Amino acid sequence: MRTVTSQFGEGPLQQKLSVGDLHFLSDAEVNKGGGGTGPSPHEYLGAALAACTSMTLKMYASRKAMNLENTIVTVGIERIDDIEKFTRDIQLIGNLNPEDKERLIEIANKCPIHKALTGQIQIKTQLIN
Repeated sequence: MRTVTSQFGEGPLQQKLSVGDLHFLSDAEVNKGGGGTGPSPHEYLGAALAACTSMTLKMYASRKAMNLENTIVTVGIERIDDIEKFTRDIQLIGNLNPEDKERLIEIANKCPIHKALTGQIQIKTQLIN
């Protein structure tokens, strides 16, 4: 997996992110002291869960020859009493029977980002200069 690099961007809180040859921005909302020029770190976290869920369902449905035409995944995050609460809504589009839908929801809970967020996480921080 490629590493992610972040460094100061323009304005008070903007960050320039890079992953390999890909470049994008993160920022805080204006009402939180940022410039609103990109998704916040929490929004990227929600995007990671949404994208991983959709990709996982697409791969599984393809392998099982299910008639899944599209999946729309919407993720919201709010912090309540020092707990991050994720709400993930999944819309399955296609000619699917109830058993297919039930299985796809089970598979959604097995996507790698879901497993990372619900499992143990370790972060090793080190100063390199």
